[in-house]
Amino acid sequence: MRENQTQPDLYQEEFSMARKIKNAFRNAFTNPYNLIVIVAIVALTYLIVVPLIEMITVTFQATQQDLRRIPGAQVGDFTLFYWNRLLFSDVSSSLLYKPLMNSLGIAICVSVLSIAIGSATAWLMVRSDMPGKKFFSLAIIIPYMLPSWCKSMAWLTVFKTERIGGSPGFLSALGVQVPEWLAYGPLPIILVLTLHYYAYAYLLVSASLSSINSELEEMGEIAGANKLQILRRITLPLVLPAILSSFILTFSKSIGTFGVPAFLGMKANFFTISTRMYSSIRQQQTTTGYAIATILILISSLNVYINQRAIGARKSYATIGGKGGRSTLISLGKWRVLIVVLLVLFIFVGVMGPLIILTVDTFMLKPGVYSLDNFSLHYWSGAGNPDIYEGEPGVFANSRFWQIAGNTLKLVLITSIVATVCGQIIGYIASRGRGKFSGKLVEQMVFIPYLIPSIAFGAIYLSMFSKPQLLIPSLYGTFTLMVLVSVVKHLPFSSRSGTSNMMQIGIELEEAGSIEGASFLQRFGRIVLPLSKNGFISGLMLIFISIMKELDLIILIVTPSMNTLPYMAFTYSNSNMAPYSNVVAVIMFVIVLFFYWLTNKVSKTDISKSLGG
Repeated sequence: MRENQTQPDLYQEEFSMARKIKNAFRNAFTNPYNLIVIVAIVALTYLIVVPLIEMITVTFQATQQDLRRIPGAQVGDFTLFYWNRLLFSDVSSSLLYKPLMNSLGIAICVSVLSIAIGSATAWLMVRSDMPGKKFFSLAIIIPYMLPSWCKSMAWLTVFKTERIGGSPGFLSALGVQVPEWLAYGPLPIILVLTLHYYAYAYLLVSASLSSINSELEEMGEIAGANKLQILRRITLPLVLPAILSSFILTFSKSIGTFGVPAFLGMKANFFTISTRMYSSIRQQQTTTGYAIATILILISSLNVYINQRAIGARKSYATIGGKGGRSTLISLGKWRVLIVVLLVLFIFVGVMGPLIILTVDTFMLKPGVYSLDNFSLHYWSGAGNPDIYEGEPGVFANSRFWQIAGNTLKLVLITSIVATVCGQIIGYIASRGRGKFSGKLVEQMVFIPYLIPSIAFGAIYLSMFSKPQLLIPSLYGTFTLMVLVSVVKHLPFSSRSGTSNMMQIGIELEEAGSIEGASFLQRFGRIVLPLSKNGFISGLMLIFISIMKELDLIILIVTPSMNTLPYMAFTYSNSNMAPYSNVVAVIMFVIVLFFYWLTNKVSKTDISKSLGG
């Protein structure tokens, strides 16, 4: 009797549970936020995770051109041939170990020097009474706005020798005997990269110094500690996380960079891991190049892991009490004038020097002869002359330049808009899903491209999209592939900008719109987008400038018919046509600086605070 009485209740519970599950599924797949998350996860998986797995998989499969080296193998068969060749063969030293040691040495030196310069200038800007801070704070970060490989071209213009460079540099033209190790090889690569990447340390350390509670240092003074003790025991431990982050960030960028080692190393047969990978792929040793790319990715991932382990505990530091008053600026005293002079000289060498050198060199008809009667506009607009570089016309008189310039501007415009829109959407997911699994998952997935050096990322997309994929045809040599790889690679930066933007828009505004009956699209279009306008413009210009100077990412993807200005400068330089290469570099500098100025003028936002690529 009792069982008969409880049976209907059991049916009722099961029916109720089924209805709850049904309603949960319906809500999950009709909620606009959930739909955006699902689309984002599917897209990020296909565009980031799948290409990475596919590239790694390729390194374990036999290819047609290597069947004669792998007895009994068929195309696509599992093999360890490429890894054995890379790690344990007679050519392993030249293919991997020597370039890897070169890269590690360069990355460590660049990181240490960049931290020293960036941290010192940050301390001067934030904690000293140095005059002219408004000027210096802008001038210090401008070197980052220039492509790093432009600085390497300026270096060659000054230091190159006739034996390798083909024409004398500025010092050689003056009769100065320049040693080859000063023109090419590890030393110039380290110095040029340091002049580029010290901006990372400056931005991170200055932000950390500005946020330190001044009461801590004031209490140290009350306790009788001198300035050096306060710096060593209070200030340094608090900014150490920023310093460690700067080190890992600079190390990861330096070890995978391609442009500077290519300009300053390859002609002297000095290879880094990135230039060796490029050389392998260009020599049709594609699978070996992918294996090198995999190692490069593992190193970058290890760097990030070390960073998290090193500063994870320190990230939880907190101070108890009020914000405190403004920290007392330390007087530079008698060193004030000397420090200002040294900083001006440093800015001249790191900022104005390369630009002046490149510009002057473009007007010298005969390289290495710096006199007024040698002044010419030939490399800018002159007609082809058989006696000058085999009849190559001036850059503006070259129809190929206008085609390439059009390709470049089209690429950066389309990529900037698409990447910024995607970044805003991902930022919306991250801000509204803060604390949720979905928001954390999307944030982690979109961060993956940041771990992968640009040239390795280009290799991944070359591997995946050089053949048909599902409903997508082969994209090799197409403009679409260049847009796709540029958008995905810059998603970490655009999404970071989007997250920062969306966090400033209160969810209460959307809730109020929902109460009034506005749909999700109406709320997004009439509330979210208008309020995020300035951040959208700032993020768009940041991506524009970053892609405009990009060489590493597209070096493996470009074709003669689908070219960009950075690659045009690279090919000119490789052909020993330095004046033409310098003209293209100066044009790019003007374009980049113009859009940097436009960003500040239009959005009233200092995008230097968001630099990352």
